[in-house]
Amino acid sequence: MILSILRCIYFDVFTIIQFDDQHLGTETLSWICVLGAAPFAALGFIRYNGMNAEQFVCAWIKSEILMPKKLMFTPKNVYYEALKPLIEKNEREVLQDYD
Repeated sequence: MILSILRCIYFDVFTIIQFDDQHLGTETLSWICVLGAAPFAALGFIRYNGMNAEQFVCAWIKSEILMPKKLMFTPKNVYYEALKPLIEKNEREVLQDYD
């Protein structure tokens, strides 16, 4: 989907440039079109971590823009939570012995 949108945009841009061949020659404009389209043609052959270019761009946008940068980690001591009633009971007994 991303490549089809980019292709549409670049087709429109290069079509407008093509009509402006009065200032630049036809050969120069054709090379501008070829050089402008080459990176997007190369995207079809790029694979990164098993993802094609479209999936990589979507994953990058998700990780860098949509997801928060600051991760909040609050540790939880499972062992303490399991033994908390026993620890409180022992503390109460110790406090009663001192009273």
